[in-house]
Amino acid sequence: MILPLRRCDNGVLLDIRLTPNAAQNRIDGIFRDGEGRSRLKVKVTAIAEKGKANDALVKFLSKSIKSARGNFEIVSGTLDRNKTLLVKGEPSEMENKLKTWLEQI
Repeated sequence: MILPLRRCDNGVLLDIRLTPNAAQNRIDGIFRDGEGRSRLKVKVTAIAEKGKANDALVKFLSKSIKSARGNFEIVSGTLDRNKTLLVKGEPSEMENKLKTWLEQI
């Protein structure tokens, strides 16, 4: 399985497929999108209005990964279901932390 992350200069990029307005906040695994890119499927209860679903995504992942909310930034896909999230930190440390976290889900 190819993990939906890649290292960059100031952290790790995490590719996500977000589903808003779900019954509960949860991670639904990893899948390949139509372009062949691996994405982490995340569902949040918030609606996709005025950034509420994006805020819920950051809050949920920051708790799940155990990293401060300020370390997360949506760098692409703000208005799309497919998003790329930057998890800031020392790239190799953050990559190892995210790999360990992804193996547990």
